[in-house]
Order: sequence, then C-alpha cells, then structure tokens
Amino acid sequence: VLIERHNEPLGWALPGGFVDYGESVEAAARREAQEETGLAITLIEQLATYSDPARDPRKHTISIVFLATAIADPVAGDDAKTAAIVNPWQAPQDLCFDHDRILRDYWNYRFYGQRPRFGSDLEQ
Repeated sequence: VLIERHNEPLGWALPGGFVDYGESVEAAARREAQEETGLAITLIEQLATYSDPARDPRKHTISIVFLATAIADPVAGDDAKTAAIVNPWQAPQDLCFDHDRILRDYWNYRFYGQRPRFGSDLEQ
C-alpha cells in the first residue's frame, strides 16, 4: 500500500507517521495505518529500522518498518491524498524520503529471503 502525500514533501510514500508520547511503536503503526489508509492492520514482524539523518528533508527522523496484513481496500485519509495497493512493477521509482529503499529491502526479503543488511553499506 502506498499513499500520495497531501502535505510537503509531496509525492508517493509508504503510510506512516510519528509516535505519540506514551504510545508504543506498534500502536503508532496501527494508528497511522488506520488514519492514512482506513485499514485495520495486523502486525506480522519488524522488517528494519532506518535512521539516516538525511532521510527526511524536514528533520532527523527514525522509521521502524513493520510488515502487516489487512483485509480491505485502502481509502485515503488524514495526510493522504490517495491510497492504493501497488504492484512492485507499478511502484513509482522516486518515492518520498528513503521509501524506495525500504520498498526495495522489502521485496528482497519477500522474494529472496534476504533481510536488510546494515553496516558500512548504510549510506549507499
């Protein structure tokens, strides 16, 4: 599922957002999915954490990425102008932030069983 962002930076991105004070990252993931796509999700596992200081042009952010399932069609809400289920060959090549890398890491994990590697290749 991808969303077309309603706010700057404009473009397509994975659904997500910020953790509220006193909220777990898991609860935040479920809340943000509901707010941006209308989907009630079930978290399966954590894929990876992304923390490059340059990943968000607005400020230094950290993304903890979860794999999840949902049974419904996404509907745009909150910060999303559009929400859509996108096949890998249809995904835009220039997603906002570092979401193209996250999506690429997901497909490598899904199709080849390769988890994202972290170390000296992080800044690439």
